[in-house]
Amino acid sequence: MPFIETYMDTNAEAINEEVIYQNPLLFLKIWEICSNESHYGPVENHPWHYHKEVEFLAMLDGRLGVQSKHGYVVLGPGDVMVLGASQPHRSHKPFADNLHYVVFQIDLGKHFDQSTMPYLSCFSEHTEPLDNLNYIFDGNESVKRDAHAFIMDIFQESQTRTRGYEIAVSAAIKRLILLLLRSDTRNVLNDTGESELLRFRPVLDYIDMHLYEKIGVEDACALLNLSYHYFIKYFKKTMGLSFVEYVNYKRIKKAELLLLTSDLNIMDVSCEVGITNMAQFYKLFKRHNGCSPREFKLHMRSGSKVQTIIE
Repeated sequence: MPFIETYMDTNAEAINEEVIYQNPLLFLKIWEICSNESHYGPVENHPWHYHKEVEFLAMLDGRLGVQSKHGYVVLGPGDVMVLGASQPHRSHKPFADNLHYVVFQIDLGKHFDQSTMPYLSCFSEHTEPLDNLNYIFDGNESVKRDAHAFIMDIFQESQTRTRGYEIAVSAAIKRLILLLLRSDTRNVLNDTGESELLRFRPVLDYIDMHLYEKIGVEDACALLNLSYHYFIKYFKKTMGLSFVEYVNYKRIKKAELLLLTSDLNIMDVSCEVGITNMAQFYKLFKRHNGCSPREFKLHMRSGSKVQTIIE
């Protein structure tokens, strides 16, 4: 798929989009978008939005430009893309040709039953968004083709709604999940047992609600009534990160969202995520993103020209 390096300008806040499920029992919405109009324009004319559901895009015809925190990409026929839960993104029609694609939004967590529950934690996005799985489609044509076919099966079944379509849709969703799980050679889908995550749920919720405050390991230990040394060892084994690393990761992810969707200055963003030492904030941000907060903000919001690279 051809990539476009771009620097965007937007002062609008991201829209928290509510997804209305077509079938409440399947926890999904899937539909096609067709555009035969010659009207097209820059991506900055379109608002950022996000939703708690994971989103898949399956291209049929034409080209679609999609921007996320990770960059900007132009999808073409046969391409597939996944956007993680609550990840800000926006899309547009970059060229005058016809455009036809399928959008599939789903609460993946609702499709794990008792037999598959041990794998739910792989898709929890506690430490990495599912966006990071897009490398699979970029580097493996057969996997991309299979993922595209599963999404189209789900779309067709949801359209026809013939007897037993719910079973067919559920089966296709599970096959899509399995495809991602078995194709993830980089271990983005870190395999952590669901029972361990459930035990840590009070701590993870506490961190999310108190990012703007000082968060100490002792506070987390008290929530689970565990000793300090046992807690820090158990936390790292379960989450794949130390407690401090995890808190910093969550703070930087929130900082990215604020830099992308608000008019707060960098110092205010730092305070909003509980890091009052600016030098420490810059150090952590650069460690996670390879650039300073200022460079990140300018990269995503300046009005420079678009440079197209045709592969």
